[in-house]
Amino acid sequence: MKIAFPSQENIGLDSPVYAHFGSAPYFVIVDSNGGDVNIIENKDLHHLHGNCQPLRALGGISVDAVVVGGIGRGALTKLYQEGIAAYRAVEGSVSENLALIKSEKLPRFNIDQTCQGHGQNGECIH
Repeated sequence: MKIAFPSQENIGLDSPVYAHFGSAPYFVIVDSNGGDVNIIENKDLHHLHGNCQPLRALGGISVDAVVVGGIGRGALTKLYQEGIAAYRAVEGSVSENLALIKSEKLPRFNIDQTCQGHGQNGECIH
């Protein structure tokens, strides 16, 4: 399974998972089966609030799931329409969240859990 982890930093599996999908500067893309790791820049970073284009953000890279601290309703809906699952990350690194998703311990996002805006430090307001 190919999984995208939004991140503030470009340090591979040690990157902390970012609090908000659309405003993350990077995505750490991990193939959970083969172990390949790629890091890409967010191709939709400077969008207007509420207008996140998640497929554009991922630069056309096909993924099966995203793991993130928070995500807006529009972005979540667009991901689900494309058959991409979204999981709620715990605070920690990509590798820590990867272990949790592999052991099926991360919950899936639903529409009622989406972000309603951003706090002062870029964190989601739920």
